[in-house]
Amino acid sequence: MRFAIISDLHANLEATQTVIADAHAKDCTHFVCLGDLVGYNANPHECIEIVRGLGCPIVKGNHDEQASLSESSRDFNELAEHAISWTRAQLTADDKQLLAALPMTREVHDFTIVHATLDTPAEWGYVFNNLDALASFTYQHTPICFFGHTHVAGAFACDGNVKRVKTEQLVIETGKKYFINTGSVGQPRDGDPRAAYCIYDTDNNVVEQRRLKYDLPAAQRKIIQAGLPRLLAERLELGR
Repeated sequence: MRFAIISDLHANLEATQTVIADAHAKDCTHFVCLGDLVGYNANPHECIEIVRGLGCPIVKGNHDEQASLSESSRDFNELAEHAISWTRAQLTADDKQLLAALPMTREVHDFTIVHATLDTPAEWGYVFNNLDALASFTYQHTPICFFGHTHVAGAFACDGNVKRVKTEQLVIETGKKYFINTGSVGQPRDGDPRAAYCIYDTDNNVVEQRRLKYDLPAAQRKIIQAGLPRLLAERLELGR
């Protein structure tokens, strides 16, 4: 089986379409989504429809949660709040119902999925370092857990000690646990503006990190035409 693991689409239709097409071209047989289908970019409904059409397991992201509410219950920064308020007005009742009903964590095949952390998934903590990862490893009962939220691709391995590992072609070793961030499809923040996702080949025990160019200018134009903050368009080009 070949799983395409996608996360943090953030309503970027051009990036999402490019990733889905690449996953099919790479013979992926299944899809999994780690949340944050909406927020920041200009096509929230369309991205929800794409993921809905995949019929895949999905977990809830913090932007999904906020978009499903009548008003924000947590403090977003000004940029994120502006975008999520706009997003609510673009979604159908069915869209909001789908987002509201998403679970925080799921087990799929032989791995776990979560948007943020396994120890306190509803608190939307960020995993940037070994100590952050260790807290989630304590609650991880499968060899692999895929997560998102930081928009920064990378991975941590644990065999008693936690260390960072590269994800370009990550071979899953027996006896170790892996906490793997797929990066963001729709708004990368690691200095690389290309869309990010992972392929997990369960037959060969390999996780491959993929980075793809997409029609970024089109996504930027849509943000500006929608009346969303211009900074959201500019940051796409910077990968920040």
